[in-house]
Amino acid sequence: MTPGAIILVGVLIGGLYMAWGIGANDVANAMGTSVGSGALTLLGAIILAGVLEFAGAVLIGSNVTQTISKGIIDTSLYDVDGPWGADGPILLAIGMLCALVAAAAWLHTATLLGLPVSTTHSIVGAVLGIGLVSFGVAGVDWGKVLQIMGSWVVSPLLGGLLAFLSFFAIRRFILDAADPVAATIRTSPYLVGFVVMLLVLSFIYKVLANRLDAPPVLVAFGVSAGAGLVAGVLASALTRNMVPAPGMSPYQFVERVFGLLQIATACFVAFAHGANDVANAIGPVAAVVSLSQAGFASVPQTVGVPLWVLVLGGGGIVIGLATLGYKVIATIGREITEITPTRGFSAEFGAAATVLLASSLGLPISTTHTLVGAVIGVGFARGIGALNLRVIRNIVNSWLATVPVAAAASALLFSIVRIFVV
Repeated sequence: MTPGAIILVGVLIGGLYMAWGIGANDVANAMGTSVGSGALTLLGAIILAGVLEFAGAVLIGSNVTQTISKGIIDTSLYDVDGPWGADGPILLAIGMLCALVAAAAWLHTATLLGLPVSTTHSIVGAVLGIGLVSFGVAGVDWGKVLQIMGSWVVSPLLGGLLAFLSFFAIRRFILDAADPVAATIRTSPYLVGFVVMLLVLSFIYKVLANRLDAPPVLVAFGVSAGAGLVAGVLASALTRNMVPAPGMSPYQFVERVFGLLQIATACFVAFAHGANDVANAIGPVAAVVSLSQAGFASVPQTVGVPLWVLVLGGGGIVIGLATLGYKVIATIGREITEITPTRGFSAEFGAAATVLLASSLGLPISTTHTLVGAVIGVGFARGIGALNLRVIRNIVNSWLATVPVAAAASALLFSIVRIFVV
């Protein structure tokens, strides 16, 4: 077996390991609050998320990627006319392998501890380590790194604020209304319509815009508004004659309706997550496949992603969710604060609104950080005593550790492996 073939096999295994880590850690973004609120059982969440994540990864996952290094390093420096000469392409392949293994190992560790961390920041940190070893400080785009570090603050704060305001509005106009049942029936069609419009917009700008040319603003808003209108009309027809079941209190009725809304939102988020975040695992894999096809003689700047690579990534996500996803789901859904369907819906709404705003502005944010911030926001709406500060402290520490730990691990691994090749 040639060194190139060995590296290719290693990258395929590393990509599967990374996809497994994404499923084990990151899918809690979609399903954690639904399980915590009781809207879904853990088994139901795993089945739903598994199907939707895989479908999103395979059907919508990018077939072309130009971000194999996440913009942190310039991969053209590894071409044959770069500092490393003819060894450059094979070193890039080794670097992608080391980055995948280091990032996945950090995700694995964080998941075992029940800590939700950013998969994007994990692979960014790992690629950063490869860049530092290859070219020193000058080989890294520090402006991009600073943008990512800024998102550590912006993402949870904005997500928390929007979730806090969402739950405050639900409590003010529905839970504290003279007739919560009537208030729910009256407002739910508008809520459904607005949320569907927001989610469709988020899908357009967060997922589709990364694969196709972004549609004109009026077209995007027209499509999303139309989807919201249809959803609102259907919700109105379904809820018009709803009444509490015998023995059900008005508040239980409200939570039941919001539980259904929460499940629908979680399903959409899972599909979009699979479509978008599978690139964190398959981008480096596709790059090395292309390098291998070129005989490691040049570095492509636009990388095609074969369908089987998308299936590899989607399958890995599903396996990770099914085997270890319950740990982070428990942290998101139960350990930060008590979650009910109204609070869970508010958290998901706040996170989705933040992601949409950031995507439309071109700001790099972490969905994980945003969702955790949103859960903290709905907990804070009931006072600081409703929050588990020890758990929050551990989560924040893991966020701060993600980039440097992944960078150090990949740099060490890369430094050792390249000794045997170059």
